[in-house]
Amino acid sequence: MLIPDDLRYSSSHEWCRVDGDVATIGITDFAQDQLGDVVFIELPAVGTAVSSPDVPCGAIESVKAAGDLFSPVTGEVVEVNAALDHSQEAVNRDPYGAGWLLKVRLANPAEIEGLLDAAAYGALCEAEAH
Repeated sequence: MLIPDDLRYSSSHEWCRVDGDVATIGITDFAQDQLGDVVFIELPAVGTAVSSPDVPCGAIESVKAAGDLFSPVTGEVVEVNAALDHSQEAVNRDPYGAGWLLKVRLANPAEIEGLLDAAAYGALCEAEAH
């Protein structure tokens, strides 16, 4: 299981990579592995306000399960990964690269500090795997 050290993580298995005041968000390697082959992704429209972490901002379906997507941060969607409309398998193949989901302009950059670091996220995954 791949857990990059340079990202922050939510307990609902999303990752964030922050660049300035924009966070790129996706689902983790652990999440895509648990889901199996992703077959459908519904992402919010650009301009949509997202609020962390209780309100779903999209949906993801796989051959094994369907679930909600959550933004681990509060802000406004500034970009979505349109390539996923035709290549959902990128989420499985490259969850931290080509499989990113959306970019959010942060309303409160300090929120990032409340997310899990790689070590804490790894411990969470270990606990859930047993």
